[in-house]
Amino acid sequence: MRVVLFTGKGGVGKTTLAAATAATVAANGRKTLVLSTDPAHSLADAFSCGVDAEPTEVASGLYVGHVDTQRRLQDSWGDLQGYLTSLLGSAGFDSLRAEELTVLPGAEELLALIEVRDHVRSGRWDAVIVDCAPTAETLRLLALPEALDWYLSKALPAERRVVRALRPLLGPAVGLPAPNAEVWAAAERLQGQLLDVQQVLRAPETTVRLVLTPESVVVAEARRTLTQLALYGYRVDGVIANRVFDGGDDPWRTGWAQTQRRQLREVVDSFEPLPMYTAGYLPAEPVGAEALASLGAIVYGSADPLATVAAADFLQVRQVGSGFVMTLALPLVDKDSLDLTRVGDDLVVTVSGRRRVLALPSALRRCHVRGAHVEDGRLEIRFQPDPDQFPRGSEVHP
Repeated sequence: MRVVLFTGKGGVGKTTLAAATAATVAANGRKTLVLSTDPAHSLADAFSCGVDAEPTEVASGLYVGHVDTQRRLQDSWGDLQGYLTSLLGSAGFDSLRAEELTVLPGAEELLALIEVRDHVRSGRWDAVIVDCAPTAETLRLLALPEALDWYLSKALPAERRVVRALRPLLGPAVGLPAPNAEVWAAAERLQGQLLDVQQVLRAPETTVRLVLTPESVVVAEARRTLTQLALYGYRVDGVIANRVFDGGDDPWRTGWAQTQRRQLREVVDSFEPLPMYTAGYLPAEPVGAEALASLGAIVYGSADPLATVAAADFLQVRQVGSGFVMTLALPLVDKDSLDLTRVGDDLVVTVSGRRRVLALPSALRRCHVRGAHVEDGRLEIRFQPDPDQFPRGSEVHP
């Protein structure tokens, strides 16, 4: 099973290229589903057909799906929202206002990922192609499962202990409803779904494909996106440069072609060894499965649209002398955009405003951070064992 997530700056044509890739994969004989986590849901327009919650076959072996986030919202968030609504009602909020305040931010996009997880786990498909939202929204979305799981892991046990201790004081005494077993079960069910989503998205068979146009602003954002995706542990398997001019006789087209050639060289230099595919500036918009399959055939040529590339592990720990070095693979990272903080047993890494909390391995929790530096797309952090945590003469292993 292959899963490919498409993203890129808004307006670069990622929906069209996700659809073209799916059409090409299906034309090669593999049963393919293409879904969208973008609230705009432009896939139906790309295929010029109606799309329902149940995947619709639009060509032989090619299915298009529309995520029913309202049903998912009720299944995954309904019990929790009901409790929070009653809590706010007890505090004096009217029911409409209370319901508005208990809507989970990013819920629709997150639940769309749970839907993707379900399709991947179903075994119905050879490939699942996902048309994601533009890069900023996609980065927030892909960071959300881990962030929410971290919060629930920290908060749930503590909250259950607090509620158990305060239960005699809740209810009649202060008029606040205590969460029942269904509420805790709903929270734990949501946490389990988030963990499974992470496993699917970080599996070796799941990759991200970046779509860009050969313009300096777009290329710069794509470079940052590559680094930030690596920060969250996602693998990028290729770049598609869209709307490329093939030259021309008139000065306007010639100027654009020359500018694009400079940017394409920048793309190759920046993203190598990732493969770069190109899609020319077409005279008409490709709409429908047949036109999209034709576009995909041009983009990929004889290459396999589902080909993967070798990728280094995001996180490695090795022993160096009496200490340790933790290495994080962050391609194209700029040291000036990087911030590193140790918080208890966690390491907080921030790149261009995107933050990830990493739980330190057991041995490193008993070490002090002694320095860090960036080299060839790698962040290397040095740790030295704390003598009070490691008795003299004891063996130290990462």
